[in-house]
Amino acid sequence: MPFTLVFADNTLLVLDKPSGLLSVPGKGEDKQDCLSRRVQAQFPDALVVHRLDMATSGLMVMARGPVAQRTLSDAFANRQVQKCYRAVVDRVAAQTQQPWQMIDLPIALHWPQRPLRHIDTVTGKPSQTEWQVDSATPPNHGVQFDTGRPYTRVVLKPITGRSHQLRVHLAAIGHPILGDTLYAPIEVQTRSARLLLHASSLTLTHPATGQTMQFDSSSPF
Repeated sequence: MPFTLVFADNTLLVLDKPSGLLSVPGKGEDKQDCLSRRVQAQFPDALVVHRLDMATSGLMVMARGPVAQRTLSDAFANRQVQKCYRAVVDRVAAQTQQPWQMIDLPIALHWPQRPLRHIDTVTGKPSQTEWQVDSATPPNHGVQFDTGRPYTRVVLKPITGRSHQLRVHLAAIGHPILGDTLYAPIEVQTRSARLLLHASSLTLTHPATGQTMQFDSSSPF
């Protein structure tokens, strides 16, 4: 199977996307291979609901048919889907007495360097991310990175869903993600061969049954 299928029924598909694979087709013949087309080859009625950056791995949802697509798209737009990510960031992040810290910085498209985003207090859209130091035992899945300099494993909960939000927010507070070729300085980019950002958990309401469902994907780093 050319993708990892986590869950499937007549209404909903949950997939685990590898890093380096586009979510949807891009511009140009070399950008036509993507998760959505691979899935549609097996499930012709599968429709896109949301996306992950090409460099990000982890859980993605697709709907089966337009009715389920509208329901799920509305749920994402209305912040009714809970998402959780794991990342490895540069430098040691200080733990606080409060378990979750909030990044509340508006994000805007950086027009001279689009499609990059940046923090803009004038034209930026409200953007919030909760984060905390990850106290879980690191997995052992074989993705290696440079541990010779300080780093921190973190858990991230995006409240809003702006493009590149987690990458921009973490870079803005001085903790860029290892392997981030867009927002990290070169010495942080080169500490990993891939972006160390993984969509590890999704909790949503099933569009047909109304049942609350949670899906988890172990971090590969």
